[in-house]
Formats: sequence, structure tokens, C-alpha cells
Amino acid sequence: MTIFSTKTLTAVAVAATIAGVASIANAGECRRAEASMDKPGGFPDRALTMIVPYGPAGGSGQVAAAMAEAVTELTGVSINRDHKPGGSGSVGMTAYMAMPADGYNVLEHIDDASSAHALDSSKPNPASDLTPLVVSQVTFSQIYIRSNETRFTDWPSFVEWVKAQDGKATIANVSAEGSMERVTMKFITDATGMKIQQISFDKGAPRYGALLGGQVDALFEQPGDVRKFLDAGNFKPILSIFNERPGIFADVPTHREMGMDFEPLLRFRGFYVHKGIPEDRLNWLKWAFQRAYCQDSYQKYNDSKFMNVIDSYRDTEGAIKLISNSINQYREVYKEMGLDVK
Repeated sequence: MTIFSTKTLTAVAVAATIAGVASIANAGECRRAEASMDKPGGFPDRALTMIVPYGPAGGSGQVAAAMAEAVTELTGVSINRDHKPGGSGSVGMTAYMAMPADGYNVLEHIDDASSAHALDSSKPNPASDLTPLVVSQVTFSQIYIRSNETRFTDWPSFVEWVKAQDGKATIANVSAEGSMERVTMKFITDATGMKIQQISFDKGAPRYGALLGGQVDALFEQPGDVRKFLDAGNFKPILSIFNERPGIFADVPTHREMGMDFEPLLRFRGFYVHKGIPEDRLNWLKWAFQRAYCQDSYQKYNDSKFMNVIDSYRDTEGAIKLISNSINQYREVYKEMGLDVK
């Protein structure tokens, strides 16, 4: 595999960062004006089903629960969540694509769907094979260690310790070939010269438990997903993979400050329906999920997960642009990395 040029990384990924941070001032702003919308032909007259391709304890499980609660508060329509973890999101995606395209089935998914399509175009394109209802979270990643860790205490001592383990050190994440986590770890290991084994967990509870229990040495995650571990003093962030120090993590150095010259790839989570569902149902679902973003319960949830650092809201048009840009960026990265882009 080729070593990736940091100059190329900057050129390739800069648009993603710009898309993510350009509207910081608007974070949390409600941009769906209509407070109510009549149900078209009585739709929906029963509960919706939401496929979640990861476990309930991780970031996808948490945002799915918060959005389902907000939609139900707004519309009175219940949403049954069906978690189908496996294959870094591919199991849930496959299950969803086999479901009826009648508007009663909704998919939660993350940027892994975009990177999977970028690597293999036979996999669904979330911007064209699906219709995004809303992207409701855009965030950055961090590296965590246990707060009571004694072998290393910060990023420089962690890198020094990992190098001394000669490839035996481990970090937990949720990842597949070409995912945001794998690409970012490639950036980091190339820049630092350290070797570290990546252990993937599709479910959040075992992923976080692996760090708590000492089965892994570090964790790659987004800060909102591990908020309760931060509040409890269990986890300690030692590196923010972001261009500037967010105020809430003012004492945590960024990857740039630690000498890594690449643009950060961002995590985004959203909600989708099948392409081709009846237009009146699609319009109602867009309204329900976009307006649910404005609900006090959802805004309180997003604030509690640090989702006010970057503007997390994209309507359908904005989501399609974000996804399409991400697919193009990942394809360029993969070609530079020497991966087989199909």
C-alpha cells in the first residue's frame, strides 16, 4: 500500500471540512418553517419502522432513539427501531433495501454508506439510490485512553509507547476497509510512524467496554457518543482530529498541533427512505424529520452530544450535496492509497 501524501490529503478533503464548518453560527437553528403538515391520504396510519445498522448503545443507536422520540412528539406517529448490526452497516443496508418502498420504512445510516459506495459502486449510493430526509449530526473524532491509565498520559507519550510495542498495541473503533476510521488511522500512522492494530466493534457497548476493561489500549470515537464516560471520568481524550481546538475540549491538542498535516474527515448521521416512494408521502416524511430536528428534545440531545460545534443540519438538498462530495473525496483518497476502486 502506498504512503499517502499529506499535501494530497489536504487538497482532497478540504471541501468536506468547509462543508462541515461553514455554518457554525447556524448550529441548532430551525430551518423548517412549517409547524404542522396534514397527513396525505391519512398516511401514515400505523407505526413506522426504522432500521438502524448498528447497536443501540453507539452513536447511531443514540441518534436514532432521539430522532424517533422527536418525530413522535411532533406527529404522534410511533417509530419502532430495529437494530441490525454487522459488516460496518452493510447488514442493515441490505435488510433495508429489501423492504417495501411504501414510506413506512426509514433507514438511519452514517457516512460509512457513502465510503462503502465510493469503494464499490455496486453498493447503494445513499444520495441517489435512497432519498435523504435529513442529516442531523455532523461531528469530529477523538482518540481516548482510560483516565486511570499509567503507561501513557497524553498523545506524545501514547505514540512513544505504541512504537515500543512493535505492532502489538490496539485501538478500538467501528470500521471496514475504506471507512472514515480506517482512512484517518492511515493518515495518523503514516504521519507518526507508529503501528497499531485496529479492532472493530459494530456495537457500542462492547467497543467502549473493551477500553474500560483493558482489552484495548485506546479508542477512536466521536465525543458525543462517549459523553457519559467523559462525565463519569472513565475516558480521557488525548487527541482531537479537528483543525481547531473546540472550546469544550480546549485542553486537548489537535492532530495539526501534533504535527499531522491532513484535513479531518467528519462523521455524519442521517435518515433515509427508498427512492421512488409516493411523492406526497415523501414530502410529509421530509417535513416530519426536518421539523423534528427543531424539537426541544432533539436540540437538547444534540447539545448534550457536542453537536453544536459544527452545524449538524442538512435538509434533503444539503444532504445530497454532502454525500456526493464525500463519495468523490473518498474515491480520490482510495486511488491515492492504491485501493481497488470498483
